Amino acid sequence: ISPEIKQALAENTPIVALESTIITHGFPHPQNLEIAHQLQQKIRSNGCIPATCAFIKGVPHVGLSPGPIEYLAGQIGVKKISLRDIGPTMALKMNGGTKIAGAIILAHMAGTPVFATGGLAGVHRDEHVTINVSAGLTRLARTPVPVVCSGPKLLV
Repeated sequence: ISPEIKQALAENTPIVALESTIITHGFPHPQNLEIAHQLQQKIRSNGCIPATCAFIKGVPHVGLSPGPIEYLAGQIGVKKISLRDIGPTMALKMNGGTKIAGAIILAHMAGTPVFATGGLAGVHRDEHVTINVSAGLTRLARTPVPVVCSGPKLLV
């Protein structure tokens, strides 16, 4: 947990946890970096502290300063980290951008009270046999962290 997030928790300052695949997979470099900075600035301008969740060299982070954000934004081959990927990511000391499930669990463990994301994945329908429920949706149902988002994705 970054010193800024620790201080915000101690002082009861509002914190907004964020996933990091928007940085690692959402947009090409340098647009990903610009969007990450804009998002953090918008959160700060509303009196909150952004707590971007990610893995750097296998270490989970809650609250990234500009340096680690720039590092992740410039990396190639970064993994998308969901709940099932946390153990291997740590053991293999990999870099990872958190998906919703990965970020929610890190946010909850750190004590950050709110999580924000663009949109939630939902139930993926495989017309052949199965129904695949997104890990983010399942984690949302099981973890007491309120999520602010634009809603579920229309087609998944």
